[in-house]
Amino acid sequence: MNAITNWALANLTAYGAPILVFVSYFGSLGIPFPITMVIVAAGALTRTGFLDWRVALLACLAGAALADNSEYLLGHLAQPWLRRRFGQKPAWQQAQTTINRQGGWAILLTRFWLTPLAPAVNVIAGSRYPFLQFLAYDVIGQFVWVLLYGGLGYLFAAQWEWVSQAIGAFSWISVALVLLAYGIYFLMRRKAQRAN
Repeated sequence: MNAITNWALANLTAYGAPILVFVSYFGSLGIPFPITMVIVAAGALTRTGFLDWRVALLACLAGAALADNSEYLLGHLAQPWLRRRFGQKPAWQQAQTTINRQGGWAILLTRFWLTPLAPAVNVIAGSRYPFLQFLAYDVIGQFVWVLLYGGLGYLFAAQWEWVSQAIGAFSWISVALVLLAYGIYFLMRRKAQRAN
């Protein structure tokens, strides 16, 4: 464990819910914070009775939702600049089309599975996606995230460190596989377009 992880875990046991809000907020912004480990540890601490599970759940949801909505707001406010800078580029137009067509799934899955992509999805959604729909998918996804990761910490309280490392590795491997699949898809599509 590194110094930030040690700090977060020590303060989680000392201060409880406020640290969960803090870590959930900054970790959800994409800042390299040990968010997964802290949520799993919080689940383990609820099993021991050190944290109330309802308070821990609300603290994690509040911090993560505040971060996601901050990024959404950034995308909304930066929309004119983003359109001027990238609006005519095919990649930007494709991203906009995708978020309009499949935005709910993108928002939902990046809350608990493809988490490294969440900040970019939030900013893009803020430039085009309706806020109430974003908020609904965001809150549902964050709820699943906290229940899944915190629940694993609760179930495997004695092995919570191993569980959090496995979750982190799974998340990055998943992102790499999804990006690889998209890359292969676009290369094959480009090749097919050139053949025509």
